[in-house]
Amino acid sequence: MGHTSTAVVFESPGNLSVREVLLPELTTDDCLVEVLHSGISTGTERLLWTGDMPFFPGLQYPLVPGYESVGRVLECGADSTLAEGQAVFIPGSRGFENVAGLFGGAAKHLVVPSHRLIPLSGDPEEASVLLALVATAIHALGRLHENTSLDLIVGNGVLGRLIARVAKATGHRDIRQWETNLERQETSVSTITNATDDARTDYRTVVDVSGDSNIINQAVAHMGPGSTLVLAGFYHQPLTFDFAPAFMREIDIRIAAEWREQDMERAAYLLANDLLKTDDLITHRFAANDAKTAYTEAFSNPKCLKTVLDWSVL
Repeated sequence: MGHTSTAVVFESPGNLSVREVLLPELTTDDCLVEVLHSGISTGTERLLWTGDMPFFPGLQYPLVPGYESVGRVLECGADSTLAEGQAVFIPGSRGFENVAGLFGGAAKHLVVPSHRLIPLSGDPEEASVLLALVATAIHALGRLHENTSLDLIVGNGVLGRLIARVAKATGHRDIRQWETNLERQETSVSTITNATDDARTDYRTVVDVSGDSNIINQAVAHMGPGSTLVLAGFYHQPLTFDFAPAFMREIDIRIAAEWREQDMERAAYLLANDLLKTDDLITHRFAANDAKTAYTEAFSNPKCLKTVLDWSVL
């Protein structure tokens, strides 16, 4: 009989429970980990919650969401290089026996291949749930042409703020951001404006994290010749744009996917050395058994940047 765990389960779109699930048996390369904190993604997980997620391998309900967990190794397989007690970041799990996992990180205990775990120094701190988003921000900036500065970020949620902060920490200056929601127009490192109030038409580098399927036309109207647009959001509707304006400007459109190993290494370095301010980005906290309230708040309250579930109370 395998281990069991308490987990957040999306039974179907809009229908959540916190219940027991069955973990798979450990292989020689796996670790059993105890989760202490997990973050809620207002991008990917929102699409799973609403049922709008495009086809993704392994997507079926019921499922356990989550890919921003922090915890400690409890047990290791013979081939694992990690030690029991090691603090780790957990970007998802190997799944479950009786529910799907996409990406399977929102649970009290998880079985995870040891090579997927990111070792952390010291204790597993709550702030480390942001590690994947920091790595995603680094990856998005890496999609710009070498030796170019970032001009504009579209969106001022947690990822938009992290991109601005990583950019500033790595030498970018005079960054602007667009944000339509008045409750998200405060910032500490960039100039916030609304696209409709922005008269500039010479942006050379733009990174979008809005997830707005109409963003290409909107951005192109403010971009100069030979400029680059990086799509770093997740877009559940088809992206279309008017060809002529992009053609006349010879726009370079690039896509930033998920972080890579080198992005994660850089993110861990920035956080470990206090080179990146993140303490104001976790705005809401809930006990894991109050997950329904937590997810509702995270998806409906624009003041929520990052919401964290506390598993230590279970």
